[in-house]
Amino acid sequence: MEQKQLEKFRAWFDDYVAGFYSDNEFVNDHLKLKEEHSRRVCQEMQYLVGELGLAENQRRIAEAIALFHDIGRFKQFVKYRTFSDVHTVNHSVLGLEVLREAKVLEQIETREKELVEKSIECHGLKELPSDLDGQCLLFAKLIRDADKLDVFYVATEYYKHYKNKQEKYLLGLEVPDEPGYSPEHVQAVLHGRQINYSELRTLNDMKLLQLGWVYDVNFTATLKRIKQRRFLESLIEILPKTEDMQLVKESILSYVDFRIEREYK
Repeated sequence: MEQKQLEKFRAWFDDYVAGFYSDNEFVNDHLKLKEEHSRRVCQEMQYLVGELGLAENQRRIAEAIALFHDIGRFKQFVKYRTFSDVHTVNHSVLGLEVLREAKVLEQIETREKELVEKSIECHGLKELPSDLDGQCLLFAKLIRDADKLDVFYVATEYYKHYKNKQEKYLLGLEVPDEPGYSPEHVQAVLHGRQINYSELRTLNDMKLLQLGWVYDVNFTATLKRIKQRRFLESLIEILPKTEDMQLVKESILSYVDFRIEREYK
């Protein structure tokens, strides 16, 4: 992939997204949220590929994946007024349809196109398929980590505003904000298991699910970034002050420290 092709992708992204804005402030706020998210994921991707020392062509492919990973979100929200895949459509599949209909990736090599499309397809899965080849696996892991870094940022910022009782939120609560939490989700986090969105009952369950994302982080450089920005501590601080949550805190933070120390001994 040449640099000029990446620049064309950036220009197409700008034009495509701009076409969704209207005089509807509610819709515009959510579109802006995803537009800014996509741009920040590109920045996180640049950090990761730099830490991993990837070649220039790999870096361009990785940025294209980051730029387009959520391209389906814009059409999804305008049509359904929600980002919930469970209640609408799979935004990754929708994004691939958008790119193919517009023939955005037709000018790059077949293998590069395959890498971009497969990474977009896999970025929102609970687990990566076991049959991905080396390069596909690398880029799929990269976008999942870059995406998580910014979703951690978005989530912690949202909870901060929610705690301060601001009147306007860009993200709607999809589960009730009740004082309890599900014991089975505590056990899932303590044993390094992922929690399904469909099993969430309360907002605290959502926070536990988000804490559990660290077990699906692929690169130590990602964990370093998470620790540096104190995303996990921010989530833990707004959970109930119980013995369960103290165990969750100790388990999660110890896991992150262990991964980082093992890599950089």
